[in-house]
Amino acid sequence: MRSGLSLLAVALLALVSLGVGAIDLWPATLAEIWPVLRDSRLPRTCAALLTGASLAVAGQIMQQIARNRFVDPMTSGTGQGAALGILLAVLVMPAAPIGVQMGMASLTALAASLGFFALVRRVPPTQPLLIPLVGLIYGGVIWAGTTFVAYQTDLLQFVEIWMNGEFSGVMRGRYELLWLAGLAAALIYVVADQFSILGLGDAVSVNLGLNHRQIVLTGLVMISVVAGLTVVTVGLIPFVGLVVPNLVSQSTGDNMRRALPATALMGGALVLGADLLGRLVIHPFEIPAGTVIGIVGAGLFLWLLYGARGHAA
Repeated sequence: MRSGLSLLAVALLALVSLGVGAIDLWPATLAEIWPVLRDSRLPRTCAALLTGASLAVAGQIMQQIARNRFVDPMTSGTGQGAALGILLAVLVMPAAPIGVQMGMASLTALAASLGFFALVRRVPPTQPLLIPLVGLIYGGVIWAGTTFVAYQTDLLQFVEIWMNGEFSGVMRGRYELLWLAGLAAALIYVVADQFSILGLGDAVSVNLGLNHRQIVLTGLVMISVVAGLTVVTVGLIPFVGLVVPNLVSQSTGDNMRRALPATALMGGALVLGADLLGRLVIHPFEIPAGTVIGIVGAGLFLWLLYGARGHAA
């Protein structure tokens, strides 16, 4: 029932998204409407859905690996590592195609993820709130290094584009790599049960026969690919991988096979809804989706910390 309602909400948001833009399509003939839908609004709608779904799933996987509900790819250095990879690709191979930039971003995102988990392994298990704090500091250090290199090479304005994710530049031919992010998120569903076992802890999962190292590496590669693809295409989108898995887990628990579809739907709906709201508030101008999600996501996160806990009590 919940999945059906979520799917209906996503479908309604997608229909509204196709009808909203700087250009008023009504009244117009189908021959006049179709090029705008095909080249701009349909790609933008798909990009928002794919970004939200893949980031939400990546956040849920990262929380299972870290066994901490307060981490996600954009607050643990992974997204910042992806941005660093794009900068390095531009500096070393300025004429490289976008696929090469994506590959570099994914590699540096993977390196940043490995660095984060190497740091948090030293955090005492009795201090879970130290893990997101370490992630924020770690990501800040990576971003500071990226900003310094960009300043020294006169690419600061270029780098600042990644600070706030937005979809206004999404067109046909400029978003298709996001389908790979969606595919990576979908493939995680195949091994969803193994990630459920992983959340029980290292010792328990190994005793149950899980190849702990292999499943962790699988999750980190998926997270890095998603971070690299989304940052290359639309920039940093905050809070999606943090709040959506927490909201979903309140009804599904830690059963990943049940949680992942709902997480993907809610993530896609959140990002598409934020992009749509940004288009409507000061129409025909826009507020970046990353800004809208920053406000909405902060409110949801505060509710998770205080409202939901108080309600549960």
